[in-house]
Amino acid sequence: MNKTGNRRTEHPLAVDIEHLSAMLSCGHATARKIGEQAGAKVVIGRRVLYSVDRVKKYLDCLAE
Repeated sequence: MNKTGNRRTEHPLAVDIEHLSAMLSCGHATARKIGEQAGAKVVIGRRVLYSVDRVKKYLDCLAE
């Protein structure tokens, strides 16, 4: 199996749990919980990504 290469973009559409937790400044468990509550979880094969837009919208709704 080929290893996923690391490519950086300024505005990613989806991120893995490592990057999501860094964006939210929290641990993996909390980031995973927020991602699932936001309905942002995207599963592609064995890879799990989280939609950045959905997480942002979810956090905006919580802030109101």
